[in-house]
Amino acid sequence: MREIPGIPYRFKDPDLLTQALSHRSLGRFNNERLEFLGDSILNFVVSARLFELKTTEDEGDLSRLRARVVRGETLAELANGLKLGDYIKLGEGELKSGGYRRKSILADALEALMGAIYLDGGFASCEKVIGHVIAPVMQNLPDAAELKDPKTRLQEYLQGEGLALPEYHLLSDEGPPHRKNFLVQCSSENAGFSVTGEGRSRRKAEQVAAAAALQFILGDTKK
Repeated sequence: MREIPGIPYRFKDPDLLTQALSHRSLGRFNNERLEFLGDSILNFVVSARLFELKTTEDEGDLSRLRARVVRGETLAELANGLKLGDYIKLGEGELKSGGYRRKSILADALEALMGAIYLDGGFASCEKVIGHVIAPVMQNLPDAAELKDPKTRLQEYLQGEGLALPEYHLLSDEGPPHRKNFLVQCSSENAGFSVTGEGRSRRKAEQVAAAAALQFILGDTKK
């Protein structure tokens, strides 16, 4: 086999394609090294594309946008759209457990495929294929501001208004160790809010509280 439908590239060395599609459950001849290489190339190509397209975004925004493109969930969706799981070679145990549908395996195989294309055809060929594969994601990227977590958005809003930054206080953490529930208060006296948030971790509870604070503030500003 020298090519995969949906991937605009034909391999000169079919063994590289075979290796890219071979999961580590098969043994020593697997795609882990190619995955390492492909991950680096993918990050660079996406970074360069975003740098060219998003001319007004700062470093933090570009980083968040890149993370959205190269995260495992996105790569798995792209691999699934290409039906890459039909070509991945798995060991018996992974095959029986449906490994060809597992998001991590699909994402890793897509990265390995890019590494194999780079070795087989050079950077220009690999860049062209990556551009083709990620095009649907790049065309539908949300605004960078939408990718910021609630705590970051709340802090930036208050700083922009010249208001004091919020304070977070842990009010309680109840339940058994494996199922704790955290209750956190988020408040700012001169911004005029005090809200709470719950979550399975303190960090999650703080994010929920920050989101509630944003809703409170922006709801007030719309009145």
